[in-house]
Order: sequence, then structure tokens, then C-alpha cells
Amino acid sequence: MNPSPAVPVLQCDRLIKRYGPRTAVDSLSLRIDSGVFMVLLGPNGAGKSTLFQMLTGLFAPDEGDARVLGLSLRQQAPQALRHIGVVFQQSSLDLDLSVERNLRFHADLHGLPRRRALARMEATCAQLGLQAERRRAVRELSGGTRRKVELARALLHEPSLLLMDEPTVGLDPASRRDLVAAVRREGAERGAATLWATHLVPEAQQADQVLVLHQGRRLAEGPPDAVADALGGGPLEEAFIRATQPVRPAPPGTDPPPLQAPGAAPSR
Repeated sequence: MNPSPAVPVLQCDRLIKRYGPRTAVDSLSLRIDSGVFMVLLGPNGAGKSTLFQMLTGLFAPDEGDARVLGLSLRQQAPQALRHIGVVFQQSSLDLDLSVERNLRFHADLHGLPRRRALARMEATCAQLGLQAERRRAVRELSGGTRRKVELARALLHEPSLLLMDEPTVGLDPASRRDLVAAVRREGAERGAATLWATHLVPEAQQADQVLVLHQGRRLAEGPPDAVADALGGGPLEEAFIRATQPVRPAPPGTDPPPLQAPGAAPSR
């Protein structure tokens, strides 16, 4: 199913997820169109993984809905999930199986005909430089190569939406660069949209769109430079840290500083 220009690949409308008294995702809306690389930037505990769990059908939202190519994850989950490829924060490969057997198992789960599955395995392994590793057990591979295998698995069924949850954790700079480049190629060549969750600002600076999430709420959204301006100006990293750092209580016996608008000069 090719994305229509009039239909967003992903549309989230006022998603809410609570755990008892705590609201992990608070009335979040977003839209990602075909070919767009969006980075979900937030500190640990911002709600990024909770959002991904709702988008992959692991959790149901308490309120709101998400649609993939117009298909509701509440009402049409099996159809919607067919168009999603996922790389989770924690590895979900079978370490004792070879790369090829991991990929074949995933292809079978998606019901890919054997001929198409073999062709897709060949194409994704070639694209990601995995040809020499196909018959090796996953546990023998480096962390960066395992991540490539997970991406190859996510791409087998040619999804319209890629969900990447902290995919570069523990990787060296070269592996991070290669993984970002591979995902960007999917957007350029097939029009796949990507939602990439991270707390690493350098990854966000490579995005088409950045959505800053803090305590389950959207703080800013737009191109990286526009987001930095919306958060008070300066480099994106400084603006992000300033906007999301915990508020420390004033020492006893001191008056709290006066409230200021973002970007305002400090009072003297």
C-alpha cells in the first residue's frame, strides 16, 4: 500500500496513557507524512517508549487514537500493524539462530511468499552489508551488526512507517552514522516515514522534523533550528537541556527567581 499524499503515514490524535495517578503520555498529537524523518527527542522518562508501545499495539491508549495510512490502531489494528516496521530499544533477536533464520522467521510471521521473502532478504542484507554474516549466529555479532540485522528484519515487508526506539544505544559513532543513513535511504527511495526516538541531540539535528517530548507533553515541534528557537534560542542541545532539566528547589530562606519568558534576558 503506497502512501497517498492526502493521507498521513502516521496521525496521532490526543493520545493519553496513564499508570495510576501518573500520566506518561499527555494528550499528544502528531502527524508524519510520506518520506519524513521525524525525531522524537526527550530525556529519559519523557514518555517516548510508552508512545511506541501504543503505536505497536502492546498497550492501548486510555484516550485518543492513532492511524497508520488512515487505519485505526483501535479498530483496525491487524491491518494497521502490517504497514509498520519496528526496531525496539531492547534487542528482540533470537541469539541462537543465524541471521538468515531470524529473517526467515519474521518473513513467515508477515506471511510473505517464500520467493518474495528470499528476494527481500537478499536486498536488505546487501543494502546493509550483511551478506557475509547471513549464516552466523546472532550472538557472534557485534552490537552494531545486530542493530543492522534488526533493521533488515524491520524492512523485510517494506513498511510505510518505521518506528525506531532508541536504536543507537550502545553503538559506536560509525555504527550510529550508518544506521541513520540506512533509514534515511528508505525515506528517499521508498517514501517510508520514520519516527526515531532518542535523547541524543546530534541525531535530532539530522531530522526533517523534531518533536520535543517532556513529561509526556509536547514542548516544541518543527525543523531543528525552529525548535531551538521555540525553546529559547541558541544551539539545539543547549535549548533542549534548558527546557527539560529538572527544576531544583531553592535553598531554605531564599526567594525563588522571577518567572521569565523563554529567550528573555536574565534579570539582574
